[in-house]
Amino acid sequence: MDNILTIIITGFLGIAAGFGIAKLIEKSNISNLIKNSKKEAASILKDANLEAENIKKDKILQAKEKFIELKSEHEQVILSRDKKVAEIEKRVRDKESQVSNELSKAKKVNDDFEAKTLEFTTKIENLDKKQAEVDKLHKSQLQQLEVISGLSAEEAKDQLVEGLKAEAKSKAMSHIQDTIEEAKLTAQQEAKKIIINTIQRVGTEEAVENCVSVFNIESDDVKGRIIGREGRNIRALEAATGVEIIVDDTPEAIILSCFDPVRREIARLALHKLVTDGRIHPARIEEVVAKTAKQIDDEIIEVGKRTVIDLGIHGLHPELIKVVGRMKYRSSYGQNLLQHSREVSKLCGIMAAELGLNVKLAKRAGLLHDIGKVPDAESDLPHALLGMQWAEKYGEKEEVCNAIGAHHDEIEMKSLLSPIIQVCDAISGARPGARRQVLDSYIQRLKDLEEVAYGFSGVKNAYAIQAGRELRVIVESEKVSDENAASLSFDISQKIQTEMTYPGQVKVTVIRETRAVNIAK
Repeated sequence: MDNILTIIITGFLGIAAGFGIAKLIEKSNISNLIKNSKKEAASILKDANLEAENIKKDKILQAKEKFIELKSEHEQVILSRDKKVAEIEKRVRDKESQVSNELSKAKKVNDDFEAKTLEFTTKIENLDKKQAEVDKLHKSQLQQLEVISGLSAEEAKDQLVEGLKAEAKSKAMSHIQDTIEEAKLTAQQEAKKIIINTIQRVGTEEAVENCVSVFNIESDDVKGRIIGREGRNIRALEAATGVEIIVDDTPEAIILSCFDPVRREIARLALHKLVTDGRIHPARIEEVVAKTAKQIDDEIIEVGKRTVIDLGIHGLHPELIKVVGRMKYRSSYGQNLLQHSREVSKLCGIMAAELGLNVKLAKRAGLLHDIGKVPDAESDLPHALLGMQWAEKYGEKEEVCNAIGAHHDEIEMKSLLSPIIQVCDAISGARPGARRQVLDSYIQRLKDLEEVAYGFSGVKNAYAIQAGRELRVIVESEKVSDENAASLSFDISQKIQTEMTYPGQVKVTVIRETRAVNIAK
């Protein structure tokens, strides 16, 4: 028991001794750690002071360099300013010297002017004295002349003036007559020169329209697909387009026949789309024809815009632009109407420039002169008057409207543009190859036209000219008087109007000529 107690006490004492020893060791370690920390802090503080001193020296050095740099720039600015001030002072001195020289020159000129003024004043006084002497001498001479001639000065002056007036009047009349004769001789030459130059400067292709179009195909197998089962496709095409489609033995070609070029073009484009697509049946045909018709309407507007831009015409009403585009699908006597109108517009512009008139208005009137031929619906009015109404409706100027309405003499010409349009229209339509008709019917119509004139009494000769647009009738002067010539012209025109069918108008001109012939033997 005592041993156990001794062991326990010994254990407790050992634990206490170990705890004390651990405390001493820990205290020793902490003391060493504090000493090391103090040493390290002193070292860091020393390094920081050293680095701060270096930074301070660097900043002081940079500040000194910046100060030197600013000082140098300031000195440069001062030197530049001093230099400019010196230059300004030099220019001021030069100006002062120049002004001083100018003042001295002005003073010298003033002195010379005063001397000249004094000299001229003296001369004027002398001249006045001499003029008085001359007037006195002239008066004396006039009195002597009056005594010698027995006439007063006023009477002699009146006689002299009357004689000079008569002589001047005679010379003026002679000069006027010579000028008129010269103008008559040269006017026709100048007119021909202007027309020839105008025609030479416009070169356009000869355009002839047909009533049929040829649609080319790659092989004859396509013909069967176009005809369809029991002809249903071709019937649908004809019903939708209004065009007669002729499928015959012609290799690799189908004929489209119609008097209306627009419908013919719609049929051709629709066929092209159908053949390219490969789907050909009645429903598809109607759909493609409808889309093609819309495409043609858009193309008509685009053609009108391109035409007015090419000709340099601006401010045209959109409806008139559309009418111009529709001219592409219209023809007159086989001549394409748009080509004809473009040609007339260019001719008018050139001729107006030669005559010093408004070129833009001339081109405008030339392009629009045949718009009355474009409408599909029939009208009782001639195409010139119908075109004039359209031009007035869409705000065209009075000169343009009058030129459109008067180019076939339906109304009176009121401006110089009107005869220019008429002449250029005739030039474009009369050139070889511009227009065509079936030869037999054309010749027969001209013969019938002449036979109408021969049916009247007193007619000696009758000639159909200007492609049947004019009938020139020569009568016998013994049988037809001047008064009867006018009524004969009216009667012939009425008979032509009631008995014949003809395009456009026919002008009837009756010529009566009287000749007196004698022979000297």
